[in-house]
Amino acid sequence: MNKVFLIGNLTRDPELTETSSGISVCRFAIAVNRNYSSASGERQTDFFNCVAWRGLGENVARYAKKGNKVAVSGSVELRNYEDSQGVKRTGIDIVAQDVEFLTPRGGSEGGFDNSSSAPAQGGKRASLQAFDDDSDIPF
Repeated sequence: MNKVFLIGNLTRDPELTETSSGISVCRFAIAVNRNYSSASGERQTDFFNCVAWRGLGENVARYAKKGNKVAVSGSVELRNYEDSQGVKRTGIDIVAQDVEFLTPRGGSEGGFDNSSSAPAQGGKRASLQAFDDDSDIPF
């Protein structure tokens, strides 16, 4: 089984592109703090490159930005390639199957757009009106 769960902060804004066949792909990276500190008291951080495909990738590109905290669940994928000097290299990506946005809307880290969830009518909630029309009920 190949499954990974990570919680961290985006290190840069997500980059949304399309493959030659028109499939959306979003690339982003997250910084994940380790649970322990070094002997000098310094906290260690790991950096992971992530890839999200299709609608998930479009949502990440639309709603996340550098500094936002996200939870990513997915799988580890190893890529073998040759660099420009002909040296064989291995790259590791996290292929996201689910991305949860953990930074609150309008949070101190920039957050997400909060305009759509603002209460109506100057801070007052719109009241519901009773609807009493039992005459068309078929039973």
